[in-house]
Amino acid sequence: MARTLSAAQVLSIRNETLQLTGGWNEAFGEIDRHGIVFVYGPSACGKSSVALCFAKELTRFGRVLYVSNEEGFASSLQERLRRFSIADCGARFQLVSKEPMGELVERLKKRKSADFVVIDSIQDSQISRAEYRDLKRLSASKMLIFVSRVEGCRPMGRLAVDIKFDADLKVWVEGGRAMSEGRYIGSVGYYDVLQQKARQYWGATTDDKGVSYETE
Repeated sequence: MARTLSAAQVLSIRNETLQLTGGWNEAFGEIDRHGIVFVYGPSACGKSSVALCFAKELTRFGRVLYVSNEEGFASSLQERLRRFSIADCGARFQLVSKEPMGELVERLKKRKSADFVVIDSIQDSQISRAEYRDLKRLSASKMLIFVSRVEGCRPMGRLAVDIKFDADLKVWVEGGRAMSEGRYIGSVGYYDVLQQKARQYWGATTDDKGVSYETE
């Protein structure tokens, strides 16, 4: 039988958290270092751009692995890497293309493996339930960011729906804007990663220092 704790004892537990900066802090605030993040939205809305930019922010806290199973290393991904200056992250940001999930799980079990992992996308990675269970166990010591397509407003596929349910932070992406739907909400609750796209789509007031929109 599990031990019960008082409210004061629970409050005394020191969780490992990340204090995000800039627009990410305004969108999500302070978040746990470990767990599951679910990024989803319609086609060409900016999901991969949001995932890349969020992963770049995470290099401030550790090593990132971006699993590009949807695009591989296509010119569209290369353009996005240039646009967001991902090369500035150096060795703290690594990418792998078309890696089977079983091999990814084995990679992440190794010492000094990535602290933060982006899987783009769930559908192109063809994750089995057994592989997801293995990945979910790893989320106790890592942050796993899953990118998902949608059918309407619903994640595409039963497994994607289940991963969204498990996620600590759910991020809906639409019109270049990343919006928090999970447990973590900052002072604004969203971040216009693609500011020109957001101005066109939302009619929002954003400054001119943002990134110009490119197709996802």
